Amino acid sequence: MALVTGSKLGPYEIVSALGAGGMGEVYRAHDTRLSRDVAIKILPQSFAADPERLARFAQEAKAVAALNHPNILAVFDIGEHEKTPYIVSELLEGETLRNKLSNGAMPMRRAMDCALQVAQGLAAAHDKGIVHRDIKPENIFVSKDGRAKILDFGLAKQNPMQAFAADAAATLTGGPQTTPGMMLGTVGYMSPEQVRGEALDHRSDIFSFGTVLYEMLSGERPFRRDTSAETMTAILKEDPPELASTPQRPVSPGIDRIVRRCLEKDPGQRFQSAKDLAFALEAMSGSTSVSATGRISAARRFSVSLPAAIAFAFVVIAIAGITSFVLFRANRVTAPDFHQLTSSRGYIRMARFSPDAQTVVFGGMWNGDPMKLWIQRADASEYSPLTVPDSDLLSVSPTGELAISLHRKIVTTHLMTGMLARVPFTGGAPREVLDGVLDADWAPDGSGLAIARNVGQEFHIEFPIGKVLYSTSGYVSHIRFSHHGDKIAFMDHPIYDDDRGFISVVDLSGKKTMLTREWPSENGLAWSPDDSEVWFTAAEESSGDLDSLHAVTLSGRERAVWRAPANMKLHDISNDGRVLVSTDKIRTDLALGDVATGKERDLTWFDDTWDRFLSNDGEWVIFSSQIASASTNYSVFARKTDGSPAVRLGDGDSLGLSPNGKSALAYLPGDDQTLVLIPLGAGETRTLKSERLHYGVGPAMWMPDGKNLLVSAQQRGHAVRGYLQSIDSGDAKPVTPEGFTVDLVTPDSRRFISYDLQSTSVVLFAFGDDKPRSLPAIVRGDQPVTWLKDGRTLIVRSGNVSPIVTYQLDVDTGVKKPWKQFPNGDKVGLLVVNGFRVTPDAKRYIRGDLHILSTLFVVSGLK
Repeated sequence: MALVTGSKLGPYEIVSALGAGGMGEVYRAHDTRLSRDVAIKILPQSFAADPERLARFAQEAKAVAALNHPNILAVFDIGEHEKTPYIVSELLEGETLRNKLSNGAMPMRRAMDCALQVAQGLAAAHDKGIVHRDIKPENIFVSKDGRAKILDFGLAKQNPMQAFAADAAATLTGGPQTTPGMMLGTVGYMSPEQVRGEALDHRSDIFSFGTVLYEMLSGERPFRRDTSAETMTAILKEDPPELASTPQRPVSPGIDRIVRRCLEKDPGQRFQSAKDLAFALEAMSGSTSVSATGRISAARRFSVSLPAAIAFAFVVIAIAGITSFVLFRANRVTAPDFHQLTSSRGYIRMARFSPDAQTVVFGGMWNGDPMKLWIQRADASEYSPLTVPDSDLLSVSPTGELAISLHRKIVTTHLMTGMLARVPFTGGAPREVLDGVLDADWAPDGSGLAIARNVGQEFHIEFPIGKVLYSTSGYVSHIRFSHHGDKIAFMDHPIYDDDRGFISVVDLSGKKTMLTREWPSENGLAWSPDDSEVWFTAAEESSGDLDSLHAVTLSGRERAVWRAPANMKLHDISNDGRVLVSTDKIRTDLALGDVATGKERDLTWFDDTWDRFLSNDGEWVIFSSQIASASTNYSVFARKTDGSPAVRLGDGDSLGLSPNGKSALAYLPGDDQTLVLIPLGAGETRTLKSERLHYGVGPAMWMPDGKNLLVSAQQRGHAVRGYLQSIDSGDAKPVTPEGFTVDLVTPDSRRFISYDLQSTSVVLFAFGDDKPRSLPAIVRGDQPVTWLKDGRTLIVRSGNVSPIVTYQLDVDTGVKKPWKQFPNGDKVGLLVVNGFRVTPDAKRYIRGDLHILSTLFVVSGLK
């Protein structure tokens, strides 16, 4: 029955129609008693014609109303109008999950967040003995703030074939919100016991939930066939296709197992409660909130550091006290034994046990000196250097031969490259093997080395050298052979120079398997002695963003091994189960300097900051951090250079300040890939999103006019290139060929710097010309810093170490001459000096010094 605007159902005044379908008509109404807007659903005449069903519905509606759960539509009232039943509920703003799926699969994080909320809503209903019986995308609503709500509890409590017939009739009569194939929608989400017309319990909802989750992840219905009969046959007898996993849409084995367990034909093989299902989803998503709408960003950071209040001395004391370490196991708590190896102040990048596990070899930078190799008894506290200068450890072979990196260069915060070489365990003259190697590990029989290296726009795992087992446009780290030599475990980082990622393995035929969900930070990996697990150190929000020790089986089962009040890094595990770990105290010093005098002001705010930018007038500095962030995402902060306190502007990874200094440009990593403009003062954050462009693959910056952006982005199926994007219209047009990123625009907006990803060289483009001009004076490792006001002079930094040495380059003549050398900061534990910026008037600069202080331990008793 249709209602007109202004008609009344008791105290409810109809405002407008919202929609209609096979299960009734929905209206917006005003509750005159409580002065609020509500939704009223006028139920089908079939309810009134069946007194038993109507009574059962009333009883269940009362039970649902008593739930008061954030993921279940709130029921306020029920009643009758002209002998037709109606139900009054909260009024929602948003759209159904069906609408969201109209364009295909959902972004992974949103799908997992929505699924977790639905599972928690089902768990609450099942605890009260209420079974939904018609879980499908049409009955899940997603509000504008990301809250998932289950709709229509009690409305589907009928014989399943009656539900099918009702939907078929709605289809045939052309209901306003019904489309051809709608009857397959409900049939396609039935459990096998529903199809057979058997008695149902809460496990039927779990099967239907699995079909919905499958569709959210893949964009396809798992059992959809050409006819309803074929669909029901598939539900009874067939397994759904494999969930596709691609670099753009990775589906971890753990998530795939959750879906398949929900879709077991036998109810006894499914999750036995929605509460267990919700727990499994939460473990896989890393979420600790019912509506975890914040996304973990993909910023370029090293690791999450301790709060500034925890001094390094406290970390050492905490580690030295048994009560400060807690070993988490499935059913008991155990205190490990540990032995502190090192006591000097500096950074340890890599450490390994010797073949007999009685000696430890590591690469260390002590007391401000360059990296060198050290050797130490595992039961001692004194260490001595190996006679191999300017070297870092990569791996130790079963015969005691070392794989080392000579003349190691820091490419970015997370990427270090050098000359791979071999040297006897006792030291001596190294034999060079291959340049440009990031990581390496010996095969268990010592026959050869697996390596990780950058080739063009990809990062490879190779074994033997030259045979590619795996490649990625992100990067890989911490490659480790299994003891049996048939697999290589590694950390798979999907985004260049971001330490977030997955734990994966690849076999010698090139078959890669992802073992874990994505972790926001990971650093350190080793196989257990029996190869049954891969142990690794990684951070997650629920552990306070400190890197802790975890393990995962080859089937994807994860567990926490050891959590401590410190950032840990796993280096190695001996055959007898002893574990080699270090604790890392990370600190970033931020300084504002005067170019003429070199005098600096300390602007350090958090221990861990990155992507620092200085306004053109030198009055503001913005930076990114996750310390004390207001969300699970990274945050952008702004601080006046007079030393005033920093102010959090919002979520994102900072990309620069507008020419007028009033807005910050930031990148919001995640599935949506958006840019945001955040005001430094009053105003609303503005989102810039392109349906065709994928951001976050390179630099982005303001044009001098403040009306356009120069962005590095890519279209699906294409390589990265530079685009000029209008802030107002969002229109973007390419300004470089594919394979080039963009950077540093001249003050007159005529030219810009670009990076050739194939050759890694720096080139110069002019707007309107897609042919770059080479700048051979800028050698590999040098970094353009800023244009001076004349638009032809470029300030370039040599390398990224301290002291900072710069030169001026006239891009028209190619003449370069020394400019300034900036003073050293604290050199102890100094890994890299990054974020060096100079104002266009060449009067002020900022610098960020990343320090890491490491302490190495041998730990026993971890299982």
